[in-house]
Amino acid sequence: MTPPGPVGDRFRRFRERLAAEGDDRPQVSDDRPSATSGAAAMSGEEATSGGDHPTDRGTAASSRRGDLTARRSTEAGGRQGRRRRRRGGGGEELRVPEAEFTSYYGRPILKAPVWKWDIAAYLFTGGLAAGSSLLAAGGQLTGRPALRRAGRVTALAAVSASAVFLVKDLGRPTRFHHMLRVAKPTSPMSMGTWILTAYGPAAGVAAIAEAAGVLPRHGLLGLAGRALPPIGHAAGLLAAGTAPALATYTGVLLADTAVPSWHEAYPELPVIFAGSALASGAGVGLLAAPPAQAGPARRMAVAGAALELYGAHRVETRLGLLSEPYRLGRPGRLLRAGRLLTAGGVAGALLGRRSRVVGALSGTALLAASVLTRFGIFYGGVASARDPRYTVVPQRERVEARRTGMDLPSDRAVPPGV
Repeated sequence: MTPPGPVGDRFRRFRERLAAEGDDRPQVSDDRPSATSGAAAMSGEEATSGGDHPTDRGTAASSRRGDLTARRSTEAGGRQGRRRRRRGGGGEELRVPEAEFTSYYGRPILKAPVWKWDIAAYLFTGGLAAGSSLLAAGGQLTGRPALRRAGRVTALAAVSASAVFLVKDLGRPTRFHHMLRVAKPTSPMSMGTWILTAYGPAAGVAAIAEAAGVLPRHGLLGLAGRALPPIGHAAGLLAAGTAPALATYTGVLLADTAVPSWHEAYPELPVIFAGSALASGAGVGLLAAPPAQAGPARRMAVAGAALELYGAHRVETRLGLLSEPYRLGRPGRLLRAGRLLTAGGVAGALLGRRSRVVGALSGTALLAASVLTRFGIFYGGVASARDPRYTVVPQRERVEARRTGMDLPSDRAVPPGV
């Protein structure tokens, strides 16, 4: 049966258009029979009088299938390319402009420490107590009573001031007592509480033993006066044994927080605090002892200054962007002044060995340097917590470094493409 003329004309024009565009279309062979090709064949048998061959419609169906196959291949290739880009395995990396970090929905990204100046003072008095106990132990073991006495009395006064500052921050004295119900080695705060508990009574007994010389020689007080010196010697050595932990645990405590410039400086903060404690103890000895007995104090000053200056230099140069809070603003001024005073105090202690005035000035400079160093470290950390840039930029740098410079573990490796 012959189809109407207009239908045959339209089909002929459609076939010619396909033939003209066939060179630009991908040709994909498909031997599977389909309903479309069957229908085309049947129509061809009926339309022989219209000049249409059965293979013409099969060629058109194959062209359409080729278009669909090519389009699917292109889409699959695009998806694979996107996967490779997401895995960092090649392709062009899409970049967006860097954001300016101000806040997170109107709130700071990191909550700044609520600590005030009294915690910075606590850092200083704890280091002073530790350094003074070490000075007193040195005077005790080398037979220098002036150094021993100055160190013991200063240690008791400093640890008492530390207790006042700590209770002021806690709000109630009972909170310190509650910390003693648990001993957690992974918590610097818990370990610091136990260190203070062990150090405080020992330093107190050692200082009280210095009053044995003013007690009467007879009676009950005379017996106490004869018993106090050996007890004081044992207590002084016990206090000196716990002094290194007291001097450095505050640095570990700061580094254990989320404050960027404290947390990243975890190797240096204990070193800085240990050196500052030694320097402050040496300052007490240079102030209180005559030059003839100040030899251990001068050696402590040199060792403490070396540790403090080395740690401060590392903090200001190793941390990259997180070193800025220690160089800029008030923290930078405090730390620079502390370094100058430390260098001047050590120089005066070494050059003015026979001058009591020069020794006293050197001791004052070392004590002032210790105060400025502790306050500079404290305010530098607070400044880094308030600026979102010090929180977000290092995180992005770590992510980028892991993405480009580190190999994935074997159990998380990307499987090869098939």
